Amino acid sequence: MDTLILACPDCSGLNRIPSVRLYDAPRCGKCRSPLFQQQPVTLTAASFDAHATRSEIPLLVDFWAPWCPPCRAMAPAFAAAARAMEPQFRLAKVDTEAQPELGARFAIRSIPTLALFHRGQEIARQSGAISAGEIERFAREAFARYAKG
Repeated sequence: MDTLILACPDCSGLNRIPSVRLYDAPRCGKCRSPLFQQQPVTLTAASFDAHATRSEIPLLVDFWAPWCPPCRAMAPAFAAAARAMEPQFRLAKVDTEAQPELGARFAIRSIPTLALFHRGQEIARQSGAISAGEIERFAREAFARYAKG
């Protein structure tokens, strides 16, 4: 049976889930929270690697800041994309003001910036505010190109 490792959005604990059960509302074995909550996960420096490196589904991160009008304008679209894309993708937000080390680590020069990760590797990046449909299209097309090799 094919299994995937998923990080919990609440406790960042790692969970091994049979891939056929992704759509069965799996829960974290550690904290019992739903592994998919149909909303972006807020990541910190402490939780980032569990989701970007150890989790086996693609992770789309919105690097943003609370003072940025385009970032605030894109937030509802990013939330809508999370509802549409889970469980094939995990969507997360990193506040570059609260987590400056992550902004520096990934050389974020403008916000909002979307970065797509899979198994610890950044595979695509897009800057600027875009719609929910464009967010979904960007992630799915970039991951399909990456998966083809």
